[in-house]
Amino acid sequence: MIRSAGVSGDRITAARTRTAHGLAGLAALALLVFGVSQMGQGLYIKAKAQVAQVMLERAWDKTMAGTNAAKPWPWADMWPVAKIEVPRLGKSAIVLAGASGEAMAFGPGLMAGTPPPGARGTAIIAAHRDTHFRFLQELKQGDEIRITNADGARHVFHVTAMAIVDADRSGIEPYGPGHHIALVTCYPFGALTHGPLRYVVFGEEV
Repeated sequence: MIRSAGVSGDRITAARTRTAHGLAGLAALALLVFGVSQMGQGLYIKAKAQVAQVMLERAWDKTMAGTNAAKPWPWADMWPVAKIEVPRLGKSAIVLAGASGEAMAFGPGLMAGTPPPGARGTAIIAAHRDTHFRFLQELKQGDEIRITNADGARHVFHVTAMAIVDADRSGIEPYGPGHHIALVTCYPFGALTHGPLRYVVFGEEV
C-alpha cells in the first residue's frame, strides 16, 4: 500500500509538472504570437505608407503638370499641396491637404487653418513619428528644409529650434509675424502608445 501510494504520488507530481510546463509553453506561445502580430502591424503600416508615397508622387507629378487637387487614387478625399525635402538626410515626402487621421496614414498633412508654406505666419505640417516624420529626431539647427507648393513656388527654410510641447498648449501661432514652418509629430519617438506630448521642429524662411 505504501509503495502504491508512492507510485501514485509520483504520477500526480509528474502530471502537475507536465501541466505547469504546458501552461508555461502556452504563455510563451501567446507572447510570441502577440509580438509577431505587433511586428506585423508595424511592418504593414510602414509598407502601406511607402506604397502610398509612390502613388502620391504620381499625383504630385500631375499637380506640377497643372492638375488641380490631383487625387492619388479615385476614391481619395485628399490631394497633394506641397513636397518637403531635407537634403542633408536625403528625405522627402508629399504633403497632403489636411491633417486628419486618414490623411496622415499616407503622408504628412498641412493642418487646416494654417497658411501654406512661405506665406505670412506659420505653416503647421504634422505626420506620424514612426513613418514620414521619423527623421525629425535627426534634424539639427541650421539644417535646410525645402518646400515646393502646389503652384510650383519653392521656399527654403532653416531649422531654428526644436521643442517638446503639450499638444493642447503648443504656443504655435499660425498667423503671427514672419514666414515660418512647424513640423510636428508625437513624442517620445519609439513609444507604443499615444500621449499628450509633441516634438516640434521650427524653421524660418531664408
